[in-house]
Amino acid sequence: MKRQSNPKPAHLGEKYAKQFQDKSVVQAYQYRGSFPSEVFTILLGFMDPSSSKTVLDIGCGRGEIARELVGEVDRVDAVDLSPSMIEAGKALQNGNHPNLHWICGKAEDALLNPPYSLIVAANSLHWMNWDKLMPAMKSVLSPTGTFAIVDRGNGQIPWGKDEQDLIRKFSTNHEFEPYNLMNELKQRELFEVQGFHETSPIPFTQTIDEYIESIHSRNGFSRDRMTIDAAQEFDDRIRELVIPYAEEGLLNLGTKASITWGCPCSFVSAALSYFIFKRCR
Repeated sequence: MKRQSNPKPAHLGEKYAKQFQDKSVVQAYQYRGSFPSEVFTILLGFMDPSSSKTVLDIGCGRGEIARELVGEVDRVDAVDLSPSMIEAGKALQNGNHPNLHWICGKAEDALLNPPYSLIVAANSLHWMNWDKLMPAMKSVLSPTGTFAIVDRGNGQIPWGKDEQDLIRKFSTNHEFEPYNLMNELKQRELFEVQGFHETSPIPFTQTIDEYIESIHSRNGFSRDRMTIDAAQEFDDRIRELVIPYAEEGLLNLGTKASITWGCPCSFVSAALSYFIFKRCR
């Protein structure tokens, strides 16, 4: 019997994922907070010491995960749909490391070199075709391997509620609706959760302008897709909102991350799974 699957939430559609190829989004990406070092310690702890240390970073963006791990493992394959993100990543620290292999394309059907001891999806899995991706990932993950889903975000900010009101008003993604990625995957029986960890927030400071630019790296706020007037009004409203919280022009912020790990589930036939694996070779 063919398994039925619910459609993804509309706001996670491909037309919105494409905005991460926009020049303005790539430029603004540098203003996102860093991943806590605790994330990389945990990810490296998943590696099986008895097998080769190979990592697949899907939806890698500029390679914040891949570039940090590459010096500690045998090989990292970093996949992203945006050529501009990859070019930006190559110019950053470890971007041209000999053990780092950039692959431009969709993670769902990219030509890969399995098996992988660790697959990481950091703030990216929600944009992918889950029904197609998870069987593909299961076929390239080693028998003792781990699939880790990392979510990075700001710590609690006192102006958060008012900021969300402005985001709802100005976002170009008018189809957004609240959702929970783990619940979406669970309903589709596509991921078996084995563990969860949330890091402590790490402090960092930004100027107000840098903070505003970080928002323009998010879904729905590409400057290439907003009108000049709308972008200017949004920036002015955010600036007015956060100025009371700034100290000598700087905002005291925090970045934290959560890691959910487990195993992708597959409902494809054994023959199709074998085909996917051979294709990746």
